[in-house]
Amino acid sequence: MHDSLEDLSGTEVIETRKAGVWLLQNPSTNRATAFDREQRDELRIRGMVPYRVSTLEEQATAAIGQIRAKSEPLEQYIGMASLHDRNEVLFYRVLVDNIAELMPVVYTPTVGEACQKFSAIYRSARGLWITPDDVHDIPSVLRNSPFKDIRLIVATDNERILGLGDLGCGGMGIPIGKLALYVAGAGIHPSRCLPISLDVGTDNPALLNDPLYLGYPKKRLRGRAYDEFIEAFVRGVREVYPRAILQWEDFHKDRAFLLLERYVRRLPSFNDDIQGTASVAVGGLLAALRITQQKMASQRIVFVGAGAACTGIARLCAIAMRADGADEATVRRSIFALDSQGLLHDGRTMDEAHKRELAVPRAVMMELGLDPAAVHTPLDAIRAVKPTILVGATARAGTFTREMLETMAKTTDRPIVMPLSNPTSKAECTAEEAIQWTGGRAIVATGSPFADVEYAGKRHVIGQANNVFIFPGVGLGAAIAEVREVTTEMFHIASATLARLVGQERLDVGAIYPHQSELRHVSFEIACAVVKYASENDLGRRIDADKIESTVRAAVWDPAYVPVRHVGA
Repeated sequence: MHDSLEDLSGTEVIETRKAGVWLLQNPSTNRATAFDREQRDELRIRGMVPYRVSTLEEQATAAIGQIRAKSEPLEQYIGMASLHDRNEVLFYRVLVDNIAELMPVVYTPTVGEACQKFSAIYRSARGLWITPDDVHDIPSVLRNSPFKDIRLIVATDNERILGLGDLGCGGMGIPIGKLALYVAGAGIHPSRCLPISLDVGTDNPALLNDPLYLGYPKKRLRGRAYDEFIEAFVRGVREVYPRAILQWEDFHKDRAFLLLERYVRRLPSFNDDIQGTASVAVGGLLAALRITQQKMASQRIVFVGAGAACTGIARLCAIAMRADGADEATVRRSIFALDSQGLLHDGRTMDEAHKRELAVPRAVMMELGLDPAAVHTPLDAIRAVKPTILVGATARAGTFTREMLETMAKTTDRPIVMPLSNPTSKAECTAEEAIQWTGGRAIVATGSPFADVEYAGKRHVIGQANNVFIFPGVGLGAAIAEVREVTTEMFHIASATLARLVGQERLDVGAIYPHQSELRHVSFEIACAVVKYASENDLGRRIDADKIESTVRAAVWDPAYVPVRHVGA
């Protein structure tokens, strides 16, 4: 087994044969005005920066001021990306210290616009692009990464970026943003992270017809050729980065389920759109039940949407119900899902396997008075099921109507409403609509950030069901434990941990997630829980229970400058 993982938190000294302008142009070594006088002489940069020696804190104050001076979110995104390209430590110091303010800038919702305009705003290389031209030599491409001990990879094929669809090579903004949050939110050192775009082409005609489009300028790879490409990629990762955890990101739902099932035991990997979304949603539900003082086993849930997100949430809800004492018959009559053709039930013909697993049994349909031969709308389902929880992941604004929520509120004292689609423009309803249409009684969490809502003299704080509360901690724990497999149970444990960490003062104002400024603490606790589970179940390194916290703490990087030492010509 490998040595201790303090190296996950980075090196204590950077040794380099380089000097002069190279150090100032390399974001991993650049300290700009923070190089002291002795280092300026040793590294041959005296006179190349202004006279004053600044502290990291002073640089961070100036940098956040520059970002705040930009009026448009996309300009702030570009400003942060530029800082990332100049000075990595300073970028992460600013991001960690202002995580709640900057998360919507470096990730959703602003990253969606950045992905759409990627070719127009591209500044410099970060991560790796792998195309069909590389299929016979992917290991060579992977070895071109400047860092050799990669522990976390986020890879996308760019086909389903947020709710925006096929964005071609522009989807690279998602892995870059996700890994920035791994570093800022959990403390994994940036040199251990690698964003990858599997640029297999695009079916977006606007991109293919754009003379400035930077991606692979062909129609999207399909069928056997696509499968062979992904197989070559997985083999390459196993060969070059055998200790890496792989996160599949923003794949079409059909391929997302297939790839997860095909590779989960060959390569420690997970799909954040399925499992991360499920975990953060269930964590929010468990926290909401602390408000209502109810059990998970007694809930009735209607999902509007039957793609990767809702399927993953439904699966984890079933696990949480069983853990709470529900038998299989109770679970089967408690979870209902609808797609664009209506309620899923076993009388319907459904080609997609993940939809068939959500199908309501005929006996339950009859028990609820629902005709299996009819097409049932979300409103029909709400009237029949009388749900306590309503979850949406449709990427269609306006899916949750006033009549739906008013009907739900007639039979449920504190309805739990989750319009989870992002970006904000795709949310099934606004937070304000959910509060108003339920007479101020709904417990609301959204997928994109919404402002607090004032209703009848009461403030409702809207928690954001952001996967960032889950994936950094799970990834950190899995990397520390060096797990052979990232299991569904790890995401259930993450959900329960997240729910436990929501403070009572947050619950009192209806917020069912911690404040985003608490992200590092949340990630630390989830990582400890994952390491404990992996160790107890022989899924990776064995770490004594009394050493888990210290092991995780030793692996966490806090952005700070380390000495740069010149070691020769």
